[in-house]
Amino acid sequence: MTCIECKKKLSYAEHKSAMDHYGIELCERHKARMDKLHRNNCTPIEAIQLYYGLKQEGANPMLEWWDGKKSVDLAFSRVKLNIEIDTDYHMMSHEQAINNLTNMMHSFQDGFTTIRIPHTLIKYFLNETVENIIGIKEGLRARSRVI
Repeated sequence: MTCIECKKKLSYAEHKSAMDHYGIELCERHKARMDKLHRNNCTPIEAIQLYYGLKQEGANPMLEWWDGKKSVDLAFSRVKLNIEIDTDYHMMSHEQAINNLTNMMHSFQDGFTTIRIPHTLIKYFLNETVENIIGIKEGLRARSRVI
């Protein structure tokens, strides 16, 4: 049992606390950072899980990244890929849907690709979600080299 971030050996209490909150092995220091991020920005737990899932596969996403107009859950700034985690998509009104579409249009006009992922996809299919995001990132990287 080691911290996924700093590779520090974890005590049983640290391991249990982090796994109970995030489902990820984090030392006390890194768990406190995620607690603060979750508390201050309302960062979804699933965004934190996806962040570490992507890091384990060698990708380096940014968590709670400011794209110049808004904060996004995860981002790969070099390929201009923003990832938003939908935690309440099943209760979305038509006004929220139009606002989301408008925000995506503005991001696209600024050169960003925004994908929205239901939180349940991360909860139940994390590995497949990570694989697909890495594929999207690589596709965007290849496309940007051609242009």
